[in-house]
Amino acid sequence: MAGDVVLCVDVGSTFTKALLVDLATAAVVGRAQAPTYGTGDVLDAVAACRDRLAEVDPRARVAEVLACSSAGGGLRVAVVGNEALVTAEAGRRVALSSGGKVVGVAAIAGRVPEDAVAEVVGDAADGVDLVLLTGGTDGGNRAALVDGARAVAAAFDGPVVVAGNVEAYDEVAAVLAGQPHVLAANAVPRIGVLAPEGARDAVRDQFLQHVIAGKGLSDRADELAAMVQGPTPDVVLAGVELLAHGLDEQRPGIGDVVVVDIGGATTDVYSVVTLDAERSEEQLAHEVVAPMAATRTVEADLGMRESAGLPASYLPTTVAEHDTDEQIARDAAATAVRRHAGRSRVVLAADGRVVERSGVDLREVALLVGSGGVLRHGRPGVAERVLGGLVTTDDPEGWQLPERARIVVDEHYLLMAVGLLARSHPDVAYRLAGSLATVAT
Repeated sequence: MAGDVVLCVDVGSTFTKALLVDLATAAVVGRAQAPTYGTGDVLDAVAACRDRLAEVDPRARVAEVLACSSAGGGLRVAVVGNEALVTAEAGRRVALSSGGKVVGVAAIAGRVPEDAVAEVVGDAADGVDLVLLTGGTDGGNRAALVDGARAVAAAFDGPVVVAGNVEAYDEVAAVLAGQPHVLAANAVPRIGVLAPEGARDAVRDQFLQHVIAGKGLSDRADELAAMVQGPTPDVVLAGVELLAHGLDEQRPGIGDVVVVDIGGATTDVYSVVTLDAERSEEQLAHEVVAPMAATRTVEADLGMRESAGLPASYLPTTVAEHDTDEQIARDAAATAVRRHAGRSRVVLAADGRVVERSGVDLREVALLVGSGGVLRHGRPGVAERVLGGLVTTDDPEGWQLPERARIVVDEHYLLMAVGLLARSHPDVAYRLAGSLATVAT
């Protein structure tokens, strides 16, 4: 019985949400949620969800648990790089795609490294869980990465992920010998190339080894760490990637996808798009930090409640209040997606007429997925009213918005379950993702 179902759990900052997935049918057979900190131990919230699901399906009592977590502030990352527009920016993008909340970025070029890093670590209101250190292309200047490592070691004693010039790694390892660290592949091996995979995997590994166990979320920290697969945003992005790419030629994905998660404190945008494979070496040379196929951005000033000065527990009850809530959501989604997408405009350069772009080109996106309480629990037609304006073929300001995307709502947190199941049960995850793609609003 235990192998027939899997309990997929998101240990959230406020509520813990659980889905019971039948592995044979790739269907959700039960859903439950409980306050994450009802007793002060997040594993009690997981147990409460299990008990409620067991009333529907007794197999839940012995089901394997796969979990992700954003409890305790999630994963708070400080990024340290050399130049603000190159390695520091690359580190910021990698940290976001790894599920981290970037609490500060230090560019040490032209500054005393110790001052720059101490300033960022000290200014983080809720503290720093992990430092991502970048600097230098492979074979380039080693001094910047070594100086950065010394500054990090002086200001921070927690885990460090290094994703810089690999030729400096012997010196960097000696500097960081007294604290947990991982030497990952360079995130910027050469100018115009961004390679996030090694750093992303290393960030996830450090989150599981050192961050989850050190947050005091449970008296049974080892048990919690054993079930958590990664930060919730990292797991969701993995689900979006599977939805977009599929598994193989026989099990293809649906193409480019963008997800807009309108939350109480932030509005997050995830996208997986096909990059232009015909970019020339000359174009690459002009791209200080190359685009990423899988991208996440977090807009901390666009929350449904915090940004509007409303309590987190607020729920609309009247027609006027619902109208206002939808307007807030519409503005948050529109602003967040435009920041994520950037714009395309024609400019004249010295070598002729070129197209200058910023952000992620979403014009070919096939599916626009909405997420968040305002969409899950709103009035009929809320998704089209909130998100419909984002699908357009005629944007006078040049924003790279979806032109023909179909709109769906992830009403039951399926992308979380898809991401959790992607490694251990890929076929089940694929079938579950397909059920989301076929539900149109």
